Parts: sequence; structure tokens; C-alpha cells
Amino acid sequence: MENGVKVAYVAAALLFIVGIRRMRSPETARIGNITSALGMLIAVVAVLFQTEVLSLWQVAIGVVIGSVIGAVAAQRVQMTAMPQMVAAFNGVGGAAAALVAFVDLYRVESLEMPPGGVLGTEGYVAAVAIILGIVIGSVSFAGSVVAFGKLQEIFLTGSIAFPGQKAVNALIALAIVVLGAFILTGSSIISPVLAAAIIMGAALVLGMLLVIPIGGADMPIVISLLNAFTGLAAAMSGFVLSNYVLIISGSLVGASGTILTRLMSSSLGRPLGGIIFGAVAAASEDDDEDGEEKSARSVSAEDVASTLKYDAESVIIVPGYGLAVAQAQNSIADLVKALESEGKQVRFAMHPVAGRMPGHMNVLLAEASIPYDKLFDMEDINEDFDETDVVIVVGANDVVNPIAREEGGSAISGMPILNVDHAQRVVFVKRSLSPGFAGVDNPLFYDEEKTMMLFSDAKSGLDEVVSAVKQG
Repeated sequence: MENGVKVAYVAAALLFIVGIRRMRSPETARIGNITSALGMLIAVVAVLFQTEVLSLWQVAIGVVIGSVIGAVAAQRVQMTAMPQMVAAFNGVGGAAAALVAFVDLYRVESLEMPPGGVLGTEGYVAAVAIILGIVIGSVSFAGSVVAFGKLQEIFLTGSIAFPGQKAVNALIALAIVVLGAFILTGSSIISPVLAAAIIMGAALVLGMLLVIPIGGADMPIVISLLNAFTGLAAAMSGFVLSNYVLIISGSLVGASGTILTRLMSSSLGRPLGGIIFGAVAAASEDDDEDGEEKSARSVSAEDVASTLKYDAESVIIVPGYGLAVAQAQNSIADLVKALESEGKQVRFAMHPVAGRMPGHMNVLLAEASIPYDKLFDMEDINEDFDETDVVIVVGANDVVNPIAREEGGSAISGMPILNVDHAQRVVFVKRSLSPGFAGVDNPLFYDEEKTMMLFSDAKSGLDEVVSAVKQG
């Protein structure tokens, strides 16, 4: 039986690896997700043959409850709310890992760890894993709750900072280290269980304080980092429980989440340390200090259609969060067909964090059966804007805002952007002149010689443009 469980764990780990590999492309992401889920099912079944802590009925009840919640959430949550769901599920995973570590502290106490601890003994290693599991899991849970609140815009929205915040964070971290040392050394000053409880509370506060000052422009990076934290916490739980599949799966999630976080911060031109510890503000200062009112060139769908039909041979479309909110992916696909029937070259420019999480726009466009070869990454298409007749920006702002090129205190300063302002003509399809998620106004809105503003819901506006193009 023991060998069979080990084989099951190896099979589950292989399925995790294959599943993650297949998630690299929208074409294979669905089967990759199913493959990983199958690996987790095998791992859960294998655990039932290894432990006698819970009865089969208890496990079955837990599986049913979790499955129902997951299935209902997957069916009801809109694509626009997917980042919030990722943050929520990620927080649940972090909390579970922290609670497992805390509960297992009783077992570690029974190991009679020598005073001062001895590196390499079972008690010392278990105690280190418990402390790390509690800290990382609690930080991930609290940070994910704040991220969810920010994205859902129900609490702690924007950037929240207070004087001495970094010093407070440092003091909390120092307190966690000191209490952890008491546990490892078997100190009689404070009981291990009480010390662990205080560590958990301090880590929860630290997780909240680390995320509240981070603005909306950086929230995708924060979610990715918190996901990596949860993976590491799960790996620590694996050490605590001597469960190989938890160690493997947690390490995979931690490693992949860390790599993704680094890639995202690099693509946004933001040092990761600056995002986490720099208290980047979500909103910039008012650039219009003299109170001068700005005006934009408002146009109709017929005006846009005329420009596309008679003044454009090459067209680049930039999808953004507004496209997802309006569920306008099929409308944009209809526009592509209409323009290509007129002999126009149409491509899509994909910013790494368009929307509110990596791949957000790619998934939406895939739902509308837009060919993958029409989707170009930022670094592959940015130089082509200089020779492009018309750029259509649908519900995007931050990723095309020229202010990002300017040095200063803007929330998006230094972020690589799509060079849409280099094109001959730019058409924005959006409801109003309101700034994007980062709260930074876009001066391109007010360039009346180059920019055309189609104030409309993305779906209805695009449908009107398609109709006008077809009618000529």
C-alpha cells in the first residue's frame, strides 16, 4: 500500500507538470487545467490510503462542499471578475496552509526538541516549516483579501499609506523573527502555541499593510506574487505533514508564480522591490494645475467607419478592460471580418497586463475565435505603429498612456506602453474621459488633430461601426 501511494504521488506530480506546461497557450490551456485537476484528484484519493486522522465520510463532505463552491463560482463569475476570484481562491489556500501549520505545532511539541534546537533533527526542521507556513500563509491570506477588496472596489480602494508605514512593517517583521526564535530555541519565556498565535496575527497585519499602499496599476503583479506565496506555504505544509505531493505541487506553484511575477514586473518596467516596499500611489497628482478645461474630439460611429474605410490600409486594435466589461469580443471579431473584406490589414497589439491579469485579453479574443496569428506581443508590434494608419483602442488607457514615458511621481511612470500615439490616427472607444485603473489622465484623449473619441459602450459602439462599414 505504501508503494502504491508513492506511485500515485509521482503520477499526480507529473500531471501537475504537464498541466502547467499546457497552460502556456490558450489553445491547450483548457486541457492543461483538466490535467492538473486530475492530478489533484489522484493526490486526494492517495491521501485516504495514507492517513487515519479523518474518516472517509468527513473527507467526502469536505470534497463535496469544496466542489460545489468551485463549480458555482466558475459558472457565475464573469471574465471581468476573474482576477478577484483568483485573489479569493489564493487567499483560501494561504489560510489553509497557515492553519495546518498552526495545528501541527502540537505534534512538534511532543517531539521533545532539545533546548537550543539541533539543526537536522526532526523537531527543528518541523518547527522551521511550521513557522514559515504560518507566516507565508497568513501574509498571503491577508494580502489576497485586500487585493480582492481593491479589485472589487468594495474596501481599501486606491493607494493607502500613512507616515512611518515602512518602519511599522519592519517592526512587525522583527517581532515575527524574535517570536520564531523563541519557538526554535525552546525558550520558556513564552509557550510555543502562544508565540505561534501571535506570529499568525502579526503576519496577517503585515500582509494587509504590504498590499494597501499598492495602486491598481500594479495589482496584477501583486496577485501573481501572492499566488507564489501560497505555493510556498503549501510546500511548507508538505514538510509539516511529510506529504510529498504537497511539497512538489507547492514548489511548482511557488516557482512558476515567482517567475511570472518577475516577468510581469520587468515588462512593466517596475522593480519588484519598489512595488512591494515603495508604497506606489494609485493616483497621480493633478496635471491640470491651472484649472484649464480640456476638450476632446467626439465623433460618431459613421465618422469612425468612414476613416477606417477610406483612410486606412493598416489597422491595429488594442483591447483593454472595457472590452471585457462590455463583453464585446464578438463585436470586435465582426469588425475584423468587415475590415478584412475591404482589403485592410488588421492586427491586435497585446500588452502584457492589458485587463487586470496576464492573458486576460487573449482569452476573450480566443472566445470570439480570432486567429492567434493576429495577436502580437508588445515587443513584436511596437515599432509598427509608426507605419500604421489607424489604431482602435477599445476600453484601454494605462497601457497606451504617453505619461508613462515621463519621469516623475506618476503611478505608471516607467511602465512600457504600446506606442499608439505614433500612429497616424487613434480612435478611442470608451464611455467617458475617465482615467484608467491607475487613475492617471491620458493626454492623448485631448489631441484633437490625431484622436477621435467614440463615447459609447464598447459592444454597442463597435456594432454601430461594423454596420456603418458594411453599409459603406
